[in-house]
Amino acid sequence: MPDWAAIVIVILSVTAFAVAQGLTFPLISLVLEAKGVAGSLIGLNAAAYAAGAIVSVVTIDQLTARVRGNRLIVAALFGCSIGLAAFAMTDCLPIWFIARFAVGFCASLISILSGAWLNTATPDRIRGRISGFYGTGMCAGFAAGPLAIPLLGTTNGSAFALVSGYIASIGLACTVFNGGTRTVPERAPAGALLRFIGAAPILVLIELAFGFADIAAISGMAVYFVRVGHSEAFTAYAITVLSLPTAFAQPVVGWLLDKTSRAGVTISCGLLGAVAFLIIPFLQSEAAILIVFAAIGIATFALSTCALTILGERFDGGMLIAGTASFSLAYSIGSAMGSTGTGFLLDWISPSAVPTSVGLGLLAFTILVLFKRP
Repeated sequence: MPDWAAIVIVILSVTAFAVAQGLTFPLISLVLEAKGVAGSLIGLNAAAYAAGAIVSVVTIDQLTARVRGNRLIVAALFGCSIGLAAFAMTDCLPIWFIARFAVGFCASLISILSGAWLNTATPDRIRGRISGFYGTGMCAGFAAGPLAIPLLGTTNGSAFALVSGYIASIGLACTVFNGGTRTVPERAPAGALLRFIGAAPILVLIELAFGFADIAAISGMAVYFVRVGHSEAFTAYAITVLSLPTAFAQPVVGWLLDKTSRAGVTISCGLLGAVAFLIIPFLQSEAAILIVFAAIGIATFALSTCALTILGERFDGGMLIAGTASFSLAYSIGSAMGSTGTGFLLDWISPSAVPTSVGLGLLAFTILVLFKRP
């Protein structure tokens, strides 16, 4: 039987994680820019978030050995809330660096633990569908976080305060639901991260491909649209179209994962994403571009849903946490490849090289998965 209380905690938690990440990246950059902070310091502040996330990955085995996973996820929620509250309460830049590190650390913990707990709490017959709703919560959070910026502005800290209060309320709700759970995320054994990467390199590659294509679509393609003559308003619509249909489509992807071949769904999503990227330079109609861009969002995010579902099918116990930790690391590496790679292509080759190169990269990934099934 599914552990529904645990599933509720997991989906609430990952939505809160996504709201925190979706808010902090654009809002902190905007606030620091308005204060006249140098671009290099803005970049370093963003790196503090990444550093916190990396520390959580490499210490997850020690943390889960000392604190039960269900309590750790609640503590991470309150940690995120406190970090966001610090942004609202002070303008001191050193404190913002500490708070950014703390939010990155806690948000990454939420992501790692929630993915592992989801698979512990869910029987295999419905694993794909539950993973799909998990993906929906994450997509909705990423879309909702930035909405606080136009609604509340960037000058008085109210956006930080509102999201801090929201995440604290999720922490309280999860504390209540914790009393009714029948499962907990199991501790990760020492050295499990490297053992998992050796045991399931294709699953790690799937998450890396997702990070690569996701960030390439969000950042590189936004610049591509402007440079080939589209308006900034069209670019904003394109990013919205990338996110919203993806949230609604993930339960359908999950249903397919439960009812058909999971490897087949993974290969199909990789191929769809590759073809969609490759045909964009040949499209003239803005409506057609938006439709294809929506397909990119659905297909690339579905790769993460596939990886999470197959993880739960193949592994159990502490290896689930090792798996989700390796996914977090792979996404970070893939996103760095996507952002730096597309920037190089834009500056040194041509705008059209961005969708073409990302499409070819996804095609190569799909061919590899075809011959090395996950």
